[in-house]
Amino acid sequence: MNGSGLFTSFLMAGFECATQRRGDGQRVDLHASTGHARWASLDYGRLAGLGNTCARDGLRWHVIESRPGHYDWSSFLPVLHAARDNNVQVIWDLCHYGYPDDLDIWRPAFVERFARFAGAVARLVKEEGISAPLYSPINEISFWSWAGGEVGYFNPGARGRGQELKHQLVRASLAAMDAVREHAPDARFVQCEPLVNVVADSGRRDEVDKAEGYRLAQFEAWDLLAGRQWPGLGGGEDCLDIIGANFYPLNQWCLTGEKILLGDPRFRPLAGMLKEAHQRYRRPILLSETGTEGDERVPWLNYVATQLATAQTRGVPVEGLCWYPFLDYPGWDDGRYCPAGVFGYADGEGSRAAFHPLHRAMQALAMPGP
Repeated sequence: MNGSGLFTSFLMAGFECATQRRGDGQRVDLHASTGHARWASLDYGRLAGLGNTCARDGLRWHVIESRPGHYDWSSFLPVLHAARDNNVQVIWDLCHYGYPDDLDIWRPAFVERFARFAGAVARLVKEEGISAPLYSPINEISFWSWAGGEVGYFNPGARGRGQELKHQLVRASLAAMDAVREHAPDARFVQCEPLVNVVADSGRRDEVDKAEGYRLAQFEAWDLLAGRQWPGLGGGEDCLDIIGANFYPLNQWCLTGEKILLGDPRFRPLAGMLKEAHQRYRRPILLSETGTEGDERVPWLNYVATQLATAQTRGVPVEGLCWYPFLDYPGWDDGRYCPAGVFGYADGEGSRAAFHPLHRAMQALAMPGP
């Protein structure tokens, strides 16, 4: 499998960088808890053995701007330099669920502060010699609006305000892109959203219509960014650049909540979901997150790779596959060990043991034999 050259490698590593506050008020900071903040240079160095020269990573806005308008880049520059020194192209998440504690996400100041932050990032990255950067302004607007605005799972901890939060996050994303383009006109943007499938539990018309409504909601954030819905938010077709599709084994379910797993006849093939997204937007597509845990990792990678190849034969411009996360991590809610990565936890010297079956499978994808 190969893309068109939009990214420096088809296979990518995703470094988990979530920074939200949980419902109990505790801050999640995966850069710190996985050790990536400390060992970024070693982590990026591991990519060469996989023929991998592209990654997703992120900035910790709450750390960088702990005081309004004052930017401390000491948490970001070592990671930026590590990627540059290892010749890794990075798609930088500007906001991965977390924001400074003094901000009220519902107020106009959130949009304004985020835009200023994004512009400051773009200026710094340009000064560091990167003329054509890649950014993901706000990760998973759809999921965040549900988790933070509808069910109170994490910040801002609201209920019944999901649509309001979605509109606010779209405003912030659009403002950030404008700010970035002032400093980096050639910047490209990946808008990452979950791909999902929802089905009815019966053939009743009301259930079928309800399930389809939930399924179509997966497109709302992209539609808003493109100005196809609520154009007053400021969206336009030029604001939707690269589609980032996030797809995991649990992204399909019934109205009752029952999960539809791979092997179930109701499981919709990924290739068809990607084809639908391309027909809707006619944009290049990156599988920006995919992965699972334990011994299911290699079978899932094989399934996904086969589906991407199928999608490409159907004319879908799939530009890459990002395994996410690339490092094992402690779970958001309880800190449990999540064996989802290609590499495990770091020891005191920054060494990480590889999960060899997945490591070999990724090598085979990146470096196919004759």
